[in-house]
Amino acid sequence: FTGSAFGSAAIWQYESLKSRVQTYFEEARADWLDKIRPQKRGDFRKQVNSWWNNLTEGQRAVTGIIAANVFVFCLWRLPGMRRIMFTYFTSDPSSRALCSPMLLSTFSHFSLFHMAANMYVLWSFSSSIVSLLGCEQFIAVYLSAGVISTFVSYVAKMATGRFEPSLGA
Repeated sequence: FTGSAFGSAAIWQYESLKSRVQTYFEEARADWLDKIRPQKRGDFRKQVNSWWNNLTEGQRAVTGIIAANVFVFCLWRLPGMRRIMFTYFTSDPSSRALCSPMLLSTFSHFSLFHMAANMYVLWSFSSSIVSLLGCEQFIAVYLSAGVISTFVSYVAKMATGRFEPSLGA
């Protein structure tokens, strides 16, 4: 999984750089079109766009991770989703589904305080770590760390004989 994550991140990084270079040249040619096009309306849209543009690259990367965590947290609150959530969003070495929960449980929090604390810490160091690694490599590290820590949890549960499901990485 880790090799695939970093390989995908390298491809994503290359494609992102290629896209930025192409966009630069397209914008240089299309500047004159902006002067004749009508401007889009919408105050809310402008506020969201302004907020997004003021975020650092790290904060933009973490925003998606936080959104995924909040979405999964909300799914835990739906009674009809409990069975699916326990099957795929908790790590349990005695479960039939072993691989996908290793990744999906990384996004799973049952306590609001636990999720809020984790997301605050992630947000606080995101700018510095993304400036060091790059957005793509940061996401690869995040996902790999989640899968590896779940694997270590599996090994610890097998060694101790405690086969209860757990949440998170």
